[in-house]
Amino acid sequence: MAGTSVGRAVEQIRQMMRSQELLPGQPLRQEALAERLGVSRVPVREALKALEAEGVVRHQPNVGYTVARLSAEELRQAYLMRGALEAIVLRELPRLSTAQIIELSELNEQIAKAADEVDVLRITELNHDFHFVIFRASGLRLIVDEIERIWKITEAYRTVYLYDESARRRIVREHRQLINALRRGQTERAVRIMDSHRDATPAHLAPTLATTLPLPG
Repeated sequence: MAGTSVGRAVEQIRQMMRSQELLPGQPLRQEALAERLGVSRVPVREALKALEAEGVVRHQPNVGYTVARLSAEELRQAYLMRGALEAIVLRELPRLSTAQIIELSELNEQIAKAADEVDVLRITELNHDFHFVIFRASGLRLIVDEIERIWKITEAYRTVYLYDESARRRIVREHRQLINALRRGQTERAVRIMDSHRDATPAHLAPTLATTLPLPG
């Protein structure tokens, strides 16, 4: 039961970050979170420890927990790491099956629908599923787990990007291009599409990172 409560608290706090209810740099008060989530402080404390291990939150002795905040340079480095690892994964992919291609197409259609409805939380969840259907098909579990670790610490910044209408349209369009490349077994084209797709987020956010995600007053 305790484990279930902790897992639920982790996911609820993660969703609060995705929806920008919690912003990078924001202090996390355990008592307030427990009240907000309708649980005791024990699962909240354990959830924050789990999120700290992921790098999503940070802890300072005698200060407490805060949502991790990246500088423009840290965001750039995180995306450089993703780029290197994702290229390895894409080049190791076997030819995707018809069922996998259909799954990706259906996920992207759901993303398109959520984009029309400006449901950023739903887009965030579906976008994760879309990419990791591809990555996990490689069978490179350790590398994919590392990509997911980096993915989690940068998720709040991708969420900001998704509030831009042109960004939402671009994501759906590039996903379709990626699906076509994977369907045809065009590995290097898929790598180029993924590079452009990924790099749009830090390029969009870097010039205004400090003002786009301010510390709460």
